[in-house]
Amino acid sequence: MTRVLVKNLSALPDGPVTVSGWVDTVRDQKKVQFVILRDESGAVQIVNPALRELPEEAAEGDAARLATTEAISALSHGSFITVTGELKKDERVKLGGLEVKLATLDVVSAANPEAPIAADSSLDKRMDWRFLDLRQPKQALIFRIQTTFLHALRSYWVENDFVEIHTPKLMASASESRAELFEVEYFDGKAYLSQSPQFFKQMAQPAGFGKVFEVGPAFRADPSFTSRHATEFTSVDAEVSWIESHDDVMKLHEELMVAGFTAVKAKHGAEIQELFGIEIEVPAVPFPRIPLAEAKQIVADRGYVIPRADDDMDPEGERQIAAYVKETYGHDFVFLTDYASSIRPFYHMRREDDETITNSYDLIYNGTEISTGAQREHRIDVLVEQAKDKGLDPEELGFYLDFFRYGVPPHGGFGMGLARVLMLMLGESSIRETTYLFRGPTRLLP
Repeated sequence: MTRVLVKNLSALPDGPVTVSGWVDTVRDQKKVQFVILRDESGAVQIVNPALRELPEEAAEGDAARLATTEAISALSHGSFITVTGELKKDERVKLGGLEVKLATLDVVSAANPEAPIAADSSLDKRMDWRFLDLRQPKQALIFRIQTTFLHALRSYWVENDFVEIHTPKLMASASESRAELFEVEYFDGKAYLSQSPQFFKQMAQPAGFGKVFEVGPAFRADPSFTSRHATEFTSVDAEVSWIESHDDVMKLHEELMVAGFTAVKAKHGAEIQELFGIEIEVPAVPFPRIPLAEAKQIVADRGYVIPRADDDMDPEGERQIAAYVKETYGHDFVFLTDYASSIRPFYHMRREDDETITNSYDLIYNGTEISTGAQREHRIDVLVEQAKDKGLDPEELGFYLDFFRYGVPPHGGFGMGLARVLMLMLGESSIRETTYLFRGPTRLLP
């Protein structure tokens, strides 16, 4: 008999059925046994009338019933089993009003009786046993949400004629900052793990692709132990030609977020409410836009002075401006714009009337930065001078600068951390929860 997913049982008539999954709980009562079987789609109650010993005059099948009873009594949490039996609809049953009266039980893979983690285990301990942690419905739902969110973004891109690219993750030189590079041996020389697809998605612009996107890994040798940093993360990137300013990039970015949140709310809204206690809100467009200098003043007026020597915003400043935006506009997102050129990469375009300001932004969501976007500098002579201004050697950037020597349209784009978006969407405390297998300064396993 073909295996049926638990979520599809309600559509079937009462009768024979086969289900497979792992043992969530066992209630081993004297006269009846209950097994909660869970699979990737849900949970169902299995019922078995217990036979504890053979009667003096055993009937046909009693020996098999006794063996089944003993097998259920011995079941350990997490064991994978296949059950055949009679599906019966019973509104008294809490799990969807369904149960399966057991006929046969096959223990496909028995689990060790002592589980290494429990519901109250620390986050770090749960990460040690991530494959067991992910059996929990709440944890598993995160990655179904991720799938839906990315599918919605990809659908938007494809419907709007974007080209998907897959850029190399082995680099000959830095794409962002040498201070955060992972160096690896590469035959007789050295290579670096890509910090960003930045250079290569820009290469697609003089190639004539027009609009491109990529969802792929990025690496930062950053020894941070915060709740929002990782040494390997999934970056969501887009780059488009023929923009007039970073305003065009922000418009693209907010439309993508609306598409993603709309899909998540439609498909998972009820489950998110049940398991996370959060109601997904689809953000209204346009998102609020506040120049950085103005945002700093707003934060100062709220009683917080940013204790940084550079021109950047700090995490508490991001939380403060997000609180202001929520109070003033009722919005969870805000674009902070017009960042100083002193803290932006050399390839960000600077204002024609004020070279201390760039055509760039950070997108803040629920008090945390999730993305940086900008209009790129496409004029080769200006680009070379800006690289020198940052203390970079143009000769080391030769392969990148070559992209701009044979014609390139005005362009811009953004890079966004996927795990951060999910963390903030679901109210989780760390991207460790929203990363399938987290990598940090002290974690390379499992």
